Amino acid sequence: MPSDPKILKIFRPETDSPARIPLAESPVHAGFPSPAEDFLEGSLDLNNLVIKHPEATFFARVEGDSMMGEGIVEGDILVVDKAAEPYDGCLAVAFIDGEFTLKRVRIEPGRIRLVPANPNYPAIEIGPDEEFSVWGVVRWVLKQV
Repeated sequence: MPSDPKILKIFRPETDSPARIPLAESPVHAGFPSPAEDFLEGSLDLNNLVIKHPEATFFARVEGDSMMGEGIVEGDILVVDKAAEPYDGCLAVAFIDGEFTLKRVRIEPGRIRLVPANPNYPAIEIGPDEEFSVWGVVRWVLKQV
């Protein structure tokens, strides 16, 4: 079963001190440019923005290409919340038969499937004999552009 097997690299976020960056008061328009405003609203604490449950939140670096159809590529950083309840359609880090994998979770009557976003990988149907758990729900994807 090709599931884009890779070793998940997990990091605990440093939440002892705020990770503050300046925040512009005006939104950045993706359409026509608007006049620039030269003042800041204040600061934004990245920890408060991306971490809801500090003790249950981890960062993980993506390896592999099974989710590239959703714009998630190798090197992206996932913010994974282990306290979040999995739901149909969530993006999750799943643990199946001793391996971690990043997939979309589909919960259907009588079955659970893990769905990639790359046609080179098949969906994984979870059988009754497989060791399976949703390790955590992905809340944010951080990437370099």
